Amino acid sequence: MRTAYNCNQEKLQKCKHKAGCCIDSAKDTLFALSKDIWSCAELAYEEKQSHDILVRFFTETEKGWSVESHYKLDTAFRATWGPTGGNAGGDTLNIGFLCEYDALPGIGHACGHNLIAEVGAAAAVGMKGALEALVDPPVRVTVTVIGTPAEEEGGGKIDLIEAGGFEGLDLVFMAHPSQEDAAYLPDMAEDDVTVKYYGKASHAAAYPWEGINALDAAVLAYNNLSVLRQQLKPDWRLHGIIKHGGVKPNIIPAYSELYFYLRTPKRRDLPFLREKAEQCFRSAAMATGCRVELQYGPHEYHNVLPNKTLARLYEENGKALGIEFTTDKQVLNTPSGSTDFGNLSFVVPGIHPYFYIGTEALNHTEEYTAAAGSDKAQFFTLRTAKTLVMTALDVLFNPELLKQVKEDFHLSKLKEECEVTGRENGSGPGQWGGAASASR
Repeated sequence: MRTAYNCNQEKLQKCKHKAGCCIDSAKDTLFALSKDIWSCAELAYEEKQSHDILVRFFTETEKGWSVESHYKLDTAFRATWGPTGGNAGGDTLNIGFLCEYDALPGIGHACGHNLIAEVGAAAAVGMKGALEALVDPPVRVTVTVIGTPAEEEGGGKIDLIEAGGFEGLDLVFMAHPSQEDAAYLPDMAEDDVTVKYYGKASHAAAYPWEGINALDAAVLAYNNLSVLRQQLKPDWRLHGIIKHGGVKPNIIPAYSELYFYLRTPKRRDLPFLREKAEQCFRSAAMATGCRVELQYGPHEYHNVLPNKTLARLYEENGKALGIEFTTDKQVLNTPSGSTDFGNLSFVVPGIHPYFYIGTEALNHTEEYTAAAGSDKAQFFTLRTAKTLVMTALDVLFNPELLKQVKEDFHLSKLKEECEVTGRENGSGPGQWGGAASASR
């Protein structure tokens, strides 16, 4: 006897198959989209060509989308499709797919954001195609694609959060290129600071005693931080560069500038690391007689909240498509990068998996830039897009799963908030550990 459950499962499997077929049918145009973005390689907030390429894709190449260019930010966009009819009355499930497309200075798309844009576009194409072929979807659905610029610098998603750009979304999906496949990696909270030292110029040979050496302050601060590292928790990170150190050897430098990133596995620990780092910066100014200015970045990046239900579904669907997920505990627990998706994970339930692109090269290298633009990366990129759509369809067809996803979201947020409250009550940073990984 065929039950309603079996019929529903048959519909779900047909939808998943249809989504995959739609993505495969569009593979040439998707690769062209990715390669065009890879070729222009624009920096944060300057992704004008990349923005236009994606807008044209959803207005000219793909039909049926309502597209808003320059959506709340000059280089952001939003494309929407739906809602479609369904059995759930007036309720609509709004499923979001995100595109990133900013590059790195000097080495282009060494983090593969052109592939993130492709994954988001491909997943949206697959989701729309599957739903169009479905006569009676279980709920009304809107598919939303949001182009989120400036992940590498500034935090475009945070700008969009503050501007209300994600309001109305029920779920968000994106995926990031890496060296392995993982449904979840614990990305770190991060803040960046520019430190400016002001001294006094003088002739370095004739009368150096008349000068105040700003470069000495920068070097002292750099060394102070190096000494501090041995007293930090193993999974805290601070790293930076000297951006300006003077103009000529025979002139005492009157100005120097440092640029540092500060990272902790949880956002609750960042204030403690900031305080320690500031002591290093200010003590260097005091020792040399310089004046110091500290300028923090416009946004603090948060750690990514896990969603166990979405991660489990993503892994199940990925395995069905042949993905071999890493079980390496060092990979799964070693601190790495940060992403502004972390801030969004506190606002909307979502998932930010990592995917292998056919190379052992490391992100932020010239070798990874080449790999991100290669034909070889396409199979892995489109397989990842299919896995995201299959995961979204699982939630769409099963209201209980959607409930679990939302419960995971609220529990993860509650856990963070309780731990922050504990810190504020004086429990201190010593008893918490953590790990992480990502883009920036």
